[in-house]
Amino acid sequence: MLYIVATPIGNLKDITLRAMEVLRSVDLIACEDTRHTKILLNHYAIHKPTTSFYQHNRFTKAEYLLGFLKEGKDIALVSDAGTPGILDPGYNLINLAIRNNIAMTFIPGPSALINALVLSGKPAHEFYFAGFLPPKRKARQNKLQELFRLKCTVICYESSHRILASLEDMEEIFGAKEIAVARELTKKFEEVTRASPRVILEKIRVARPRGEFVIAI
Repeated sequence: MLYIVATPIGNLKDITLRAMEVLRSVDLIACEDTRHTKILLNHYAIHKPTTSFYQHNRFTKAEYLLGFLKEGKDIALVSDAGTPGILDPGYNLINLAIRNNIAMTFIPGPSALINALVLSGKPAHEFYFAGFLPPKRKARQNKLQELFRLKCTVICYESSHRILASLEDMEEIFGAKEIAVARELTKKFEEVTRASPRVILEKIRVARPRGEFVIAI
């Protein structure tokens, strides 16, 4: 069985009882970064073998893990934080398992995009997840123009070293439209700012916060 296990996005207490039960029962845990996952496992005294499964080894390691599954072993797939398969290499293993008729199930839990959507106060009955915005300015502006035409709430991710550039483009394209920018979700210094791109831009220029951001438009 392949268990797809959602893990905390910040606060370690957000792990579910079922997730802990599965992590304690499997033969192997496939992680994006074993060092990161070990923090969670050690916190809950879960002592199981781990193996790295990340962007650059996803094809060769997926075949290795498939062989493990075909031997009748149970594997838990986890990402560094949140739900596997969303913007991480878990997608490759999941699809390989499907093509090989491997039994699988999903152990639900935290997801940064859902967390930010709810906290944003934006309409959530229909929304579009855009992933990370393009790193290059022209491509990013084209993408934002495309998103601006959608008639629903849009959620996207952005890194700390590109957030200022993205907010500048949003100000140019969205004007004074209120957006919500979330960071440090579920952690001690969780912050959600709801304002125009210009106001948030000025705030971030001063504070220079780190970490990943989730933006609701």
